[in-house]
Amino acid sequence: MPYIPIELNRHFAALESSYGVVPNFAPSNAFHALKTDLELQQEYLERKDITGSRSFAGIAGSGRRQGQFQIDAYMVPSSNLAPFFQSACGGVPQSFAGGQVTAGCTESTLLFAAPHGLAIGQAVGYGGELRFVTAVGSSTQVTVDPPFSSAPPAAAMITPTVSYPLAASLPSVAIYDAWTPPTAQQRILCGGCVDQMEINVQGDFHQVKFQGKAQDLIDSVTFAAGQGGLSSFPAAPSSQSITGAPLAGNLGQIWLGDPAARFSTLARARLVLANNLDLRGNEFGSEIPLAAVPGPRQVTLDFEVFELDDASHRALYAAAHGRTPLAAHLQLGAATGGLFAAYLKNVVPQVPKYATNERQLRWSFTGSRAAGADDDELWIAAG
Repeated sequence: MPYIPIELNRHFAALESSYGVVPNFAPSNAFHALKTDLELQQEYLERKDITGSRSFAGIAGSGRRQGQFQIDAYMVPSSNLAPFFQSACGGVPQSFAGGQVTAGCTESTLLFAAPHGLAIGQAVGYGGELRFVTAVGSSTQVTVDPPFSSAPPAAAMITPTVSYPLAASLPSVAIYDAWTPPTAQQRILCGGCVDQMEINVQGDFHQVKFQGKAQDLIDSVTFAAGQGGLSSFPAAPSSQSITGAPLAGNLGQIWLGDPAARFSTLARARLVLANNLDLRGNEFGSEIPLAAVPGPRQVTLDFEVFELDDASHRALYAAAHGRTPLAAHLQLGAATGGLFAAYLKNVVPQVPKYATNERQLRWSFTGSRAAGADDDELWIAAG
C-alpha cells in the first residue's frame, strides 16, 4: 500500500450560509496555497480525585473541541481566495463592472458617461493603477485618492474591480482538505472565521496569510451524521478550477501623505488586520462553539523605505514625529487583472528606527495603527 502523496493534496473553500453548516463544494472553490494547516484542538479531562493508587486513572472521553487554521498563499488577486478575504473583512464584496469616462477628467476626478453606481470605499482601475473613491459628487462623478498618474482622456475605459468592505460581523468559511486516493481520510474544517489577515510585500512574490478559529474539524473516518450539518460525508470535487498568477515581489508601490506622494524607495511592507475573535464555546450542552464573535478591530501597517534627501521623506518623518495622521495607499501588481490595493485613510506613522545594516540608510516604521469612524479604517480591492 503506497504512502499518501503530499503533492496531490487539494483544497477547496466556500462561505457558509449558517455558522458551521458545510456548503456544497465545486471545482471553482479550489485554491492553491503554500501551506494549509488545519488543526483540531480537544480538551482532555483528567480525574483529580484520590483513588488510592499512584497510577494514572485515564482521560474522560468527553470534552470541548474546536478547530483552528492557517493558510499561507501567494497573492493572486483573481484567485479563489475570495472567501478568506470576505471572512477577514466581513462585508459583502462590491463589484464594479467598469465604465467609460467623458472629457474633463483630472487625475483625481472621474466624469462618467453613464451612472457609475460607485460608493465611497470602492476601487476603480485605469492604466494599470487602482484608486479608491473618497467622495461621490453625483451619479456620474467621483473623486479618487491617490490621484492617477495621468488624467483619463475622453472615452477611456475605467476597468472593473472587486472591493471588500469591513463590517461589524464576519461570515464563516468551510475548507475541504482532499487527499488521494479518495478512500484515504478526507477532512473538512467548518465554522472557520479569519482572526488575522496578513499581507506581506517582500520576496520573490507577495504573500498573504489567513489565521483563524473554527467550530470543528470533521473527517471521513470518524464522521457521525449531523456533524457540519451533514447527513453523510461528501466527496471532494473531481476537478479544480484555478485562475491568476502570483504577483511578483518587485511590483510594490506605496503612497503616503496629503497630498499623496509616491515613495519609490519602498523596501518591504506588512499590513495586518486583526479581528480579535472569541468563540462562543463556554456554555453547557455543546462540545463545539456555537458562534464566532469578533472583538475590537486592529489594523496596523509596518513598512520600510530607503531614505532620500527630499521633501516627501522629510514630510513623512515630520508626520511621525508630530503624530500627524495621513493616508496610506499600497498597490501590488502593475497590470489590469493582476492588481491588489489597500487604502488606510487615517494612519499615524510611528517614528522610524534607523536600519544601518546595509549600505543605504533604511527607515523602519513599525506598528502604525489605522483609525476609522464606522468600519472604514481599511479598504482593500482587486482588479
